[in-house]
Amino acid sequence: MRFVLSAEQRMFAGTLRGLLADAGTVKAARAWAAGDAAPGRALWSAVAGTGVFALAVPEEHGGAGPLPVELVVAMEELGRAAAPGPYVETLAAAELLVRLHPDALGEPALPERIAEGAALVSLAVPHALDADVADAVLALDGTPREPAGRALPSLDPARRLFPVGSPVPGISDLGTLLCAAQQLGVGRALLDVSVEYAKTRRQFGRPIGEYQAIAHHLAGALVELEFARPLLYGAALAYGTPDFARDVSAAKVAASEASYATARTALQVHGAIGYTDEYDPSLWIRKARALYTAWGTPAEHRARVMASL
Repeated sequence: MRFVLSAEQRMFAGTLRGLLADAGTVKAARAWAAGDAAPGRALWSAVAGTGVFALAVPEEHGGAGPLPVELVVAMEELGRAAAPGPYVETLAAAELLVRLHPDALGEPALPERIAEGAALVSLAVPHALDADVADAVLALDGTPREPAGRALPSLDPARRLFPVGSPVPGISDLGTLLCAAQQLGVGRALLDVSVEYAKTRRQFGRPIGEYQAIAHHLAGALVELEFARPLLYGAALAYGTPDFARDVSAAKVAASEASYATARTALQVHGAIGYTDEYDPSLWIRKARALYTAWGTPAEHRARVMASL
């Protein structure tokens, strides 16, 4: 089976990438990490204008979906841009609410507000991302929750996790899929910036990218990311089928390993500068590590795949 995006899907990705490139996402991410949500909220509204949030909401609730392939396209671009905020959680919450509580949605219904980009929603999986700025915090059964303390330490300062009372065990397969798409975008951004750095950084009179040790690491990272892509889009196409959970877990394992390996390669290529807070690629490097275990560890998802065989 060939996984080739349609012309409309490629245009959507290009439009979103252009918007994010012009929106100052790095500044918004740094402000978000420092506790200033205003730039991130403005970015959220701009993203909503492209219709991203409507993709997770059925037409009867004001949306255009669910359209899992388009959602994966969107989350890959948001990961590539390191956009801050609970994008995955909000999109997954819309699908959860409509699927679990179709007869209990009040007016104005939260899915409708999500489709409009008017609500930031966090999910307790088991900790709630950005719960202090979210308009609603939900458990995985769709019931409301409240943050139960201060933010927990995080490898990624733009991912602020809060404990909640009585988290509901389980998993959102759509949320896991979108997290994997975000990871793939993070990995591609790190690979691109590392390749450009290897072309300009010189040692012993030559760009370091001309040395096989560097070139082989970058090529290996590209191979891992490209192998993860068909699993990701294959899982999106399996939405609504009995194979969806298995395919999502396979995609999450591949995306986690590929993005984390690319982050390690980026550190090796950049050297000590890659660790510094002032250097922008460190935002993606930290995010790759934080997302590695988000929405289930690779070991947990491998176990799900094995259990389905």
